[in-house]
Amino acid sequence: MLGAAMLLFWLPLVGAGATDKPTQESVPLGEPPPGLALFRWQWHEVEAPYLVALWILVASLAKIVFHLSRKVTSLVPESCLLILLGLVLGGIVLAVAKKAEYQLEPGTFFLFLLPPIVLDSGYFMPSRLFFDNLGAILTYAVVGTLWNAFTTGVALWGLQQAGLVAPRVQAGLLDFLLFGSLISAVDPVAVLAVFEEVHVNETLFIIVFGESLLNDAVTVVLYKVCNSFVEMGSANVQATDYLKGIASLFVVSLGGAAVGLVFAFLLALTTRFTKRVRIIEPLLVFLLAYAAYLTAEMASLSAILAVTMCGLGCKKYVEANISHKSRTAVKYTMKTLASCAETVIFMLLGISAVDSSKWAWDSGLVLGTLFFILFFRALGVVLQTWVLNQFRLVPLDKIDQVVMSYGGLRGAVAFALVILLDRTKVPAKDYFVATTIVVVFFTVIVQGLTIKPLVKWLRVKRSDHHKPTLNQELHEHTFDHILAAVEDVVGHHGYHYWRDRWEQFDKKYLSQLLMRRSAYRIRDQIWDVYYRLNIRDAISFVDQGGHVLSSTGLTLPSMPSRNSVAETSVTNLLRESGSGACLDLQVIDTVRSGRDREDAVMHHLLCGGLYKPRRRVL
Repeated sequence: MLGAAMLLFWLPLVGAGATDKPTQESVPLGEPPPGLALFRWQWHEVEAPYLVALWILVASLAKIVFHLSRKVTSLVPESCLLILLGLVLGGIVLAVAKKAEYQLEPGTFFLFLLPPIVLDSGYFMPSRLFFDNLGAILTYAVVGTLWNAFTTGVALWGLQQAGLVAPRVQAGLLDFLLFGSLISAVDPVAVLAVFEEVHVNETLFIIVFGESLLNDAVTVVLYKVCNSFVEMGSANVQATDYLKGIASLFVVSLGGAAVGLVFAFLLALTTRFTKRVRIIEPLLVFLLAYAAYLTAEMASLSAILAVTMCGLGCKKYVEANISHKSRTAVKYTMKTLASCAETVIFMLLGISAVDSSKWAWDSGLVLGTLFFILFFRALGVVLQTWVLNQFRLVPLDKIDQVVMSYGGLRGAVAFALVILLDRTKVPAKDYFVATTIVVVFFTVIVQGLTIKPLVKWLRVKRSDHHKPTLNQELHEHTFDHILAAVEDVVGHHGYHYWRDRWEQFDKKYLSQLLMRRSAYRIRDQIWDVYYRLNIRDAISFVDQGGHVLSSTGLTLPSMPSRNSVAETSVTNLLRESGSGACLDLQVIDTVRSGRDREDAVMHHLLCGGLYKPRRRVL
């Protein structure tokens, strides 16, 4: 990803590189050569990188100004403020330059702005929560997207046949299906920006956000298939073309996921051998993840799914292999890039809306699209949830369904796709562009502004931001083993059984292949837990009253080595001195209660020694 950012900065300079060399300028005959210039303005040589840096600076300063007032950010989502700022800046540029500039280009969006956001989401996604709800996520992402696209497209075509859409909107059924495919997909950038500020519970967030990531494969396939059918003409479409379109859904989605997993394997394997070159560890993470995105894009596969699976699949092994400083660098660099990209996207959306050349208004089309995307989204969620609740252990109630229906936001993905349409093949492109801009603004601004009051009014369960304590992790693993045992005893190979089998396979083969030996040995895990307990214990002691040391004459001992774990530790010293320090595997802000070394030992013993599914004898 850093390579992408550098490429964005330096590509415009490649063509101008020749001008940096001193050349002999042509001088008319009979005239003396010009003298040495003390100052020369060379704006054209630095225009592109300077503008990129300037936009990021303006976006960053805007975020600082927004957050100076907690009242404003508590009522209005940051994404809405950025879009409004983009409208203001776009109006200023239009008034000064007399033309709209600095639009959100599809190439810039898909190749440079979208990858860091998706990588950050996939890398830091809670894997257990994601896979626990994978069935619901896939249902909403695949079935839900197909439902929304076809129903919206057919309904808009029916609206035109009924005479409620103006005749100047020259579009047939295939054109409306093409428009329905790009306007119906939930946008990951918009969902992430709004839902992170609302703080809904983890299950709702992971279902809606997981849907927005995985429906990319369906959206890409529908968009390309419908676009191809429009270019071919409805009379030339054969039955085999429909079968190819269905097959491409599996090729694009499974191929994108496979590309991501291959690069995740390469990334984990590479970081196993970086012990003596720690400085390049963060760079490898960004380069290989970005290579996964570009490879999938090059092969016409789902690039979003590729980078999501790459981040999701490699994190466990990469985090175990790289150093603590590298983990910190990866985390904050990834968060910074994602935040900058998200900020620039919303600003450019506002600026792009000022361009009047893209506006071709039809009230029937605009109002019909807004009504149908909301109605069919809600109807689809209700029908699919009813089916899913027949199989879910914890069903999704009506309040959850309301939030999921209302949280289907559209964003920059729809805008970028509609800009890519060919006006010669799709005569109604300008009407589709204007309608898409209205839909994006309505979902991000109106729904974004009202979703937080709606969540409060409905009393939706909010997320509890704290990492599980050691005791919670112990009980979680215990119940996992018990449920796997129950499934094995009754002869039903369900979710818990296969998860336990995967964990055993991962421990026996993948972890030993992709991790350093010190990363998966229990003895080293215990020492690592012990080391972190002492470090956080010492920090907690200093934060809660380090002056006790000077008054009692005590000094903090140095950290023990692996061969001297039994020596006197900070933990024992603080217990004896009666300090209120807390022990847990949390940051200080979320410490709940005390834990000691025996908890860590018992935790690892139970993880390795509890019930494992027995081998079946045929």
